[in-house]
Amino acid sequence: MSAATISSIRIYRQWQPFRDGTYRCSGGRSAEGFDSSIVEITSRDGLLGYGEMAPLGSFYDPAFAEGARAAMRELAPHLLGADATGIEALNRRMDLLLNGHPYAKAAIDMALWDLRGKHCGLSLATMSGGAEGATLALYRSIAQQAPDAMAARAQKYIVEGYRRLQVKVGLDVNDDIARLQAVRAAVPADTVLFCDANASWGTADTRRFLMATRDLDYTLEQPCASYDENLAIRRVCDRPLVLDETIDSVDVLLRAMADGLVDGITIKLARVGGLTKAKLVRDIAIARNLKVTIEDTGGAEIDTAAYCGLMLSTPEALRQHTVDFHNWVTVSNAKADFRIADGAMTIPVGPGLGIEVDVNTFGDPVFACQL
Repeated sequence: MSAATISSIRIYRQWQPFRDGTYRCSGGRSAEGFDSSIVEITSRDGLLGYGEMAPLGSFYDPAFAEGARAAMRELAPHLLGADATGIEALNRRMDLLLNGHPYAKAAIDMALWDLRGKHCGLSLATMSGGAEGATLALYRSIAQQAPDAMAARAQKYIVEGYRRLQVKVGLDVNDDIARLQAVRAAVPADTVLFCDANASWGTADTRRFLMATRDLDYTLEQPCASYDENLAIRRVCDRPLVLDETIDSVDVLLRAMADGLVDGITIKLARVGGLTKAKLVRDIAIARNLKVTIEDTGGAEIDTAAYCGLMLSTPEALRQHTVDFHNWVTVSNAKADFRIADGAMTIPVGPGLGIEVDVNTFGDPVFACQL
């Protein structure tokens, strides 16, 4: 056996309450925090790799926390004895053993990248293409409330240093118009706004929203659920259109590029199956000069370090922004050198994810297996 042979895998659970209280998005859906699953992979030489997956409730994506942990328990014993640095081969093995369920594989894949970086002494950004620049632009999401409350929240985030805001819409279209107008009026003119319906509108409501807000500067994000609905909107949308929920695989991205559907995409690690598949989707988007956001469905320092490492190796000219999820929650799971100033963040630069995980914040593992 080599030094990088996987000798044990542990799964932990961590509840991460939201700092700003209940998070609401379209359709009246809400969550109080992230139910995070954390994977620890140990190699024969004693090095540890960590990964994290935290869905936004059970409503946002086809994923939920207990389902992820059940699938991880199914996969973990089959990975013991394998070479942890052979990440692509291990991804193929996971796909063979478990059909679908990419969200359940994401934390395992992330832990493998962390472990590979520690074995070779390289950061994730270096391993995934090479860091460009030193900072990442951040956005802050404004959960759905009354227009005046959302305007006040937007002003709070501006004071905290954010320069890019994501306005959550997707309920009654007239109220949504008022929400965007209120936020736009409350923040400096150079604030970048994304208007995100989280796939909750039909084409009629989207058209009404576009017509009523034609004089405002914003990017429209994922207005409709189905591919065909968004394609119909593309034909009448006179502003940048970004898709998030739709982008769940390379196949969908290739189709969207062929149809001229997107100006940019949001890649979530859990949705596509982890860093390995996210890198593939990202690299194809880069080849077509699409704007790219890389983030995840939730989590704390472990997850933030992972998607930000991949984001930092994305060409600066094509980076939209990302999110500091570790600052959304009231608990921590690692010491990490994240620094935020003027709406941008620098990230850890050490080997792998570059963080020092504190296992004392997890409690006992909910599952463990070893050679």
